[in-house]
Amino acid sequence: MKAEHIVKMLCDGPVIPAIRTSDDFKFALANVASPSLILLFGDILTLPGLLEQAKKAKKRIVVHLDLVDGIGKDKAGVKYLARMGVTAMITTKSHLGKIASEEGMLVIQRLFLMDSEALRTGIHLLSVFKPDAVEVLPGSVPAAPVQELVRATGLPIFGGGLISTTEDVTRAIQNGICAVSTSKRALWNLTAGKNG
Repeated sequence: MKAEHIVKMLCDGPVIPAIRTSDDFKFALANVASPSLILLFGDILTLPGLLEQAKKAKKRIVVHLDLVDGIGKDKAGVKYLARMGVTAMITTKSHLGKIASEEGMLVIQRLFLMDSEALRTGIHLLSVFKPDAVEVLPGSVPAAPVQELVRATGLPIFGGGLISTTEDVTRAIQNGICAVSTSKRALWNLTAGKNG
């Protein structure tokens, strides 16, 4: 799948809402333009209802595998999510990303870029398993590592973590990030900065 198509499936602006509570979930379904919501809460009991509500609102749920309770962080857990109807997943574990990809899910590999060694390790990891997209943390990562990731992988790069102002979003976009995820409601419908 082409990078532009993946970006369009996930966002229609510079921000993808990251949802931490059921109140935020209800608010996002009713009030945001983004076609996707990143789910940072929930469990095996609540997930089916959340997926159903999202489907009715024509929103794609991106499940953060490491943050959904009651579902094994293993092959069976990933297969269970796929059978439940989850179509997109974020994970830090590339072996689980590979399984999710085989199950037909859109996979976003999360990388923590603390230093140049983490960047090298991340690029190596992405050469072994090529997900659909990459999410780098923090979202305030400078332009040079983002450009190196794009050069090395050809994948769309998203940013997450430590994004709390319009300026943070604009800077991330200017640094080459396609879109950021944030739990700050005030930024969810932001349109400025996309072409910054």
